[in-house]
Amino acid sequence: MPAFSYLAVDKEGKEKKGTVDSASREEAAEWLKQNELIAVTLVDSLAISKDINLKFFERKPKSRDMAVFCRQFVSILSAGVNILSTLEMLGEQTENKCLSRIIWETRTEVEKGESLAGAMRVNRNIYSDIFVTMVEAGEASGSLETSFTRMAERFEKDAALKANMKKATIYPASLAIVAIAVVAALLVFVIPSFEDMFTDLEQELPPLTVVVLEASNFVLSFWYLILAGIALLIIFVVNAAKSKAGTRLLGKFVLKLPLFGNLVTKTACARMSRTLSTLIAAGIPLIEAIDITAATMSNIHFKNALLAAKEEVAMGNNLSEPIQRSAMFPPLVHHMLKIGESTGGIEGMLNKLADYYDEEVKNVTQSLMAAMEPAIIIVMAGIVGTLIISVLLPMGAMYDALDAM
Repeated sequence: MPAFSYLAVDKEGKEKKGTVDSASREEAAEWLKQNELIAVTLVDSLAISKDINLKFFERKPKSRDMAVFCRQFVSILSAGVNILSTLEMLGEQTENKCLSRIIWETRTEVEKGESLAGAMRVNRNIYSDIFVTMVEAGEASGSLETSFTRMAERFEKDAALKANMKKATIYPASLAIVAIAVVAALLVFVIPSFEDMFTDLEQELPPLTVVVLEASNFVLSFWYLILAGIALLIIFVVNAAKSKAGTRLLGKFVLKLPLFGNLVTKTACARMSRTLSTLIAAGIPLIEAIDITAATMSNIHFKNALLAAKEEVAMGNNLSEPIQRSAMFPPLVHHMLKIGESTGGIEGMLNKLADYYDEEVKNVTQSLMAAMEPAIIIVMAGIVGTLIISVLLPMGAMYDALDAM
């Protein structure tokens, strides 16, 4: 029979912990009521054991998972179901194990008397600052469904942006890995098989062939040093990227890359516009909205530009002015912001900016892929072709010598 672990409160307000053997959670809850205990948490002990063992392997929910969660929350809540029951239903049906566990934890906090925003704030690694702020604003204004709908739209747009970024980076990276693997295979397995034949020719080898043979011998002799060097380089780059100086350097380097830098800029503009518009529409003060939006920026230079803009807005300046002076955002951004500020429709202008840059990201992604694919293929063909020519050159010389005999 399953055992359920509980944390409950008795009539005097004292906490009681323990386990109860019961065929179902409902029967366990009924047992607690009969013993005049108010359940705070009641979970399957076996589920706790599995959770401890599997938590390490849980996949953190992605933007698409969060969008589905928000849409389902709105659907259930609009049907007249209370928040506790809504969270219970979502916890049971959510496929992502990590998100399901977090939803149950959120329900437990709400059951204790916390507000929904307060319960979500406990798990800030899953519920972002903007999510918690939107829920808090929704609870305060009585428009929780509207807040979740807006967050669903934002998560969906964010998922599309991330998908475009992945499309632009994964494909070229895959081609590059294949190219490296092919070159390594040629140096390790193919080139050495011709070395004895070249030695038997007893003639001077072309310089290109000598270089390729030396490279092959180096890889065969010191492969462990090469792998160690690559590992150390990766560790160094990862650690350097986490430092303040490394973050700034990497951010600047990415922005200066041909085509890819343009993609990063347009992605940042789309995310900034969408996030800021969502927060302003929920009634969040502009200064707080800018601060939360800055936290969503993945590139440190865009983040710093928004934080600097927040300071100027706090002093009474318009947002468009520091955005223009930062020189981080395209002219269209500060022009649209300026129009929105003068007409009182900044939210609508930000929405238009977000839609425009969403489309721009798609176009730049397609251009980037169209440019990268032939470039990588040409480089790969050049390297492989060089290795093949290095093998054919001495063989051609051998045939010429045989013809001359």
